[in-house]
Amino acid sequence: MTRAPERRRQLRQQRRRERLRHLWRISVLSATATGLGWVLLRQGWVLRNPDQIEVLGSSQVHRDQVIREAQLQLPLSLLNLKPQELAQRLSAGLPVEQVQISRLMLPPRLRISLVEREAVAQAQRRTEKGMERGYVDRLGNWMTSRQQRSSGLARTPQVMVIGWQERLRTPLSEVLAQQEQLGSALQQVRFEPNGSLWLRTAALGDVHLGPPDERLTRRLEVLRHLSSHLPGQIKNLKIQSIDLSDPEQPELGLPGNNRMSIAALKRAATPTAPASSD
Repeated sequence: MTRAPERRRQLRQQRRRERLRHLWRISVLSATATGLGWVLLRQGWVLRNPDQIEVLGSSQVHRDQVIREAQLQLPLSLLNLKPQELAQRLSAGLPVEQVQISRLMLPPRLRISLVEREAVAQAQRRTEKGMERGYVDRLGNWMTSRQQRSSGLARTPQVMVIGWQERLRTPLSEVLAQQEQLGSALQQVRFEPNGSLWLRTAALGDVHLGPPDERLTRRLEVLRHLSSHLPGQIKNLKIQSIDLSDPEQPELGLPGNNRMSIAALKRAATPTAPASSD
């Protein structure tokens, strides 16, 4: 009777030893594979020549520009490359809206996908060092003169943005997106220090749009309407500006700080019907 329990105990010990040997083999093989893989990656996942760097999405930005702006020095281990820092350097130095970095293994190469930026207006902004001149793209982002030159575009935008501010990029982008629908050529966009917005168009001159709030779209609609109907009515008036801060009650700024509502102008321009006689 005592041999059966002893036999079971020996079998359990034998199975335990087999499991331990199995786990040991797996551990050794895993460590070996990991070590070999790490060595292969360190030695094989390396950029050794510029041909291993792919630049996609831009007809203006070339590989040499990317390497220079990204400060890449070959040979370069892809494991040591930090995609986010690389994208930030390229965004700061190149005329691009977006940068996407991909590290590819077989064969080892670096793929850089770009979305180009194009300057749509000249710009000025005030900095701690004084007035700075540059450009803005369609999204209202600031572009340095170096970024504009890097784009390879010879054409200089005709619109001027004065008083550019980071916090006002969204309303600026809305104005720039609609400039072809304003009914008259846009010449200038000006932001006062408090953010109040002015436009200058070829047909109407200086137009005050007021704060860049949720009514900006409505003010641009009124401006488009006035560009089509107002020039003929004000050609003999010395108009200094047009105030659309209240788009439902536009006003004309006249010499001597006088003001006239456009509604009053229309009434004055409408001939009065002669009184009927009995």
